[in-house]
Amino acid sequence: MASRQPTTQNALHGPANPHAVDSAIALEPAAATAVADTSIYRVVLASLVGTTIEWYDFFLYGTAAALVFDHLFFPELDPTAGRIAAFATYAVGFFARPIGGVVFGHFGDRLGRKSMLVTTLMLMGLATFLIGVLPTYSQIGIAAPVLLVVLRFVQGFGVGGEWGGAVLMVVEHGHRGRRGLYASWVQAGVPAGMLLATAVFTLFNLLPEASFLSWGWRVPFLLGIALLAVGMFIRLQVLESPLFERVRVRKQQAGIPFLTAIRRHPGNILLAMGARMAENACFYIFTVFVLSYATDYLHVPRSTILNGVLLASAIEFFVIPGFGMLSDRVGRRPVFFAGATALALYAFPFFWLFDTANVALMVLAILIGLLIHAAMYAPLAAFLSELFGTDVRYTGASIGYQLASPLAGGLAPLICVQLLAWSGGKPWPVSLYLIAFAALTLVSVVLAAETHRAHLDDRADH
Repeated sequence: MASRQPTTQNALHGPANPHAVDSAIALEPAAATAVADTSIYRVVLASLVGTTIEWYDFFLYGTAAALVFDHLFFPELDPTAGRIAAFATYAVGFFARPIGGVVFGHFGDRLGRKSMLVTTLMLMGLATFLIGVLPTYSQIGIAAPVLLVVLRFVQGFGVGGEWGGAVLMVVEHGHRGRRGLYASWVQAGVPAGMLLATAVFTLFNLLPEASFLSWGWRVPFLLGIALLAVGMFIRLQVLESPLFERVRVRKQQAGIPFLTAIRRHPGNILLAMGARMAENACFYIFTVFVLSYATDYLHVPRSTILNGVLLASAIEFFVIPGFGMLSDRVGRRPVFFAGATALALYAFPFFWLFDTANVALMVLAILIGLLIHAAMYAPLAAFLSELFGTDVRYTGASIGYQLASPLAGGLAPLICVQLLAWSGGKPWPVSLYLIAFAALTLVSVVLAAETHRAHLDDRADH
């Protein structure tokens, strides 16, 4: 397979004729291999940094929604209604993600991966900055939550297109035997973004309550503009995907990638969605919903849970590449299956540990939860990319990935708050909710084909 990898600068830049592209892909001298290694490391770094920044923006909102947005934007509602309203605005971003996936997937498959990565990063950074300067309900009334929803939609629209491009830049540059490892570093951008967002929010949470609610919560959002500059600089240094360049030189792009992907790969899109459900739901329950649950029902200081999420995210960052490497060795499905099974078994013990209100056990509960999440999330990027042909890979992978987001992650905190209210504060319905998602994922993984040895350029490029 090594002989099929893009290993020369000509392949990376996209020569003027398809025969030159084919010749470049076929070469593998020692010098060209060194160039390819340098290239893939640069691509991985650019994707990791950019994805970290985008998820910092996205998760920052979730932390604020769990802790302060009900007070700032919905002060006239009772506490439970205010929490539900805050999480409802949070969910808006998830419903925007499939739209972003379709739109940016279309242009990513038609024009290229790199330009979409730059555009989505710009959208996320600007929306996050504007949230930081947004007046609250006490200042402009109902217009405040309306504008908050609009900016949250822009965030979701941007991140919906970002994931597919970042993953494909790595997967389509990388070596077949290491796709799981390389792509898992993009996935590691999620806990890295969570780590960064939680760390910054925790720092400003040390302010007196009045200062934090008046201006302290804004600073993490305003910092997004500086991170945007860093991310833009790094992403602009990366070359276009060589596999996409070959499709573009041959003029083989799909006319309407969305319709082509739906027609050609309907089963794979549904299986990709199903595979994501447990991973997506558990992550937002273990990192966002628990902030509200711990402070409102267990009366544990919010700084305690923030520190727990901080520690667990740091550990997950280093664990994800390990699971990605394992998926290269044993396959995507076994690693995924083990993670979903562990989640089903852990759904009740998680809350048993949490309900002790013992700080060490609560942190341990979050840590175990994110380690289980890592086993499912690490192989996901390579797995979804390998299900589709180059001409519709951006669209197909994005649809499968993003359509699951509103149904699982976006609604999870909102539904869990309502389940707690219905059960009188007892978490057992939330545990059953997690088990249902785990079962759906297990069925999807069993029905899916193993892809870790697939040749990407053999995947229906026609």
